[in-house]
Amino acid sequence: MGAGEFWNDQAKAQQTVQLLKSLKAQQAPIESFQLLLHDVTELLPLVEAHDAASLDHLAADLATLEQQVEQLEIQRLLGGERDDKDAILFIHSGAGGTESCDWAQMLLRMYRRWAEEKGYATEVIDVLPGEEAGVKTATMIVKGPYAYGYLKAEEGVHRLVRISPFDANKRRHTSFASVDITPEVDEEVEIDVKDADLRIDVYRSSGKGGQSVNTTDSAVRITHLPTGLVVQCQDERSQLQNKTKALRVLKSRLYQLEVKKREAELEKEYQAKQKIEWGSQIRSYVLHPYTMVKDHRTEHETGNAQGVLDGKLDPFIEAYLKWKTRQEK
Repeated sequence: MGAGEFWNDQAKAQQTVQLLKSLKAQQAPIESFQLLLHDVTELLPLVEAHDAASLDHLAADLATLEQQVEQLEIQRLLGGERDDKDAILFIHSGAGGTESCDWAQMLLRMYRRWAEEKGYATEVIDVLPGEEAGVKTATMIVKGPYAYGYLKAEEGVHRLVRISPFDANKRRHTSFASVDITPEVDEEVEIDVKDADLRIDVYRSSGKGGQSVNTTDSAVRITHLPTGLVVQCQDERSQLQNKTKALRVLKSRLYQLEVKKREAELEKEYQAKQKIEWGSQIRSYVLHPYTMVKDHRTEHETGNAQGVLDGKLDPFIEAYLKWKTRQEK
């Protein structure tokens, strides 16, 4: 990065910067653990049994070391080929009409809050609003070290049980929404996308934005005819910017599709996609008559449902990573 010509190739330079961030994200917690371990090792022979203050300080350091070991164990589990990449998150409302559209919007907020707490950047590039409330579909890019490695735990159907705010009789409703996660591929990854295989439509943005966003046909929808994949982008002001971003998302989805085809189990799962309804959920969020969030793969659960909806997802993600590792042995 110190070379004089480093920034001549902007795309390659950005890839190197991202690689540096990824390596630092791996290295920093190891160095922090080693430093504290050295301090504790030096302090241990000096602490006397009757020195309460020093004992308390040592106990606090040992507790911190234990937490750091747990985090390093989680980092060790993020060893997949694309785990260190940014993630593209797709949310689709399912069975349940307005209820499910509202639930899809709640999930979008949950993941944005989670990303904020992790220090990740988020970019919502496409939203299709529901007819009465919420969103039918949403696409968001999450940028940060190991974003995909963490978020891949969230792929599947999510079920919500609550008293409906849209029901005048205050009855309990069950809603569903699905979450798909794809790693954002690098520019150097070869994905063969022929112009003849694409149908590109432009339309006027439906979201909030500046004058040019809402008054020109700047939004772009790209359909990949061989696979039927459809991606949309409407958050940029120019049609060209939206087209560039939509193509990047399409390439990422095609890459993920190829990965799934190479893996027999995932190929079967992809071709026989479960319906977004009862019996296919990976996680349930119950707000009435009690509060609980339970993951049906790992059996991890908590009574702090509101905390989870506010982005406290790490315990569920970590439980999934450990469970997945056991499944692969």
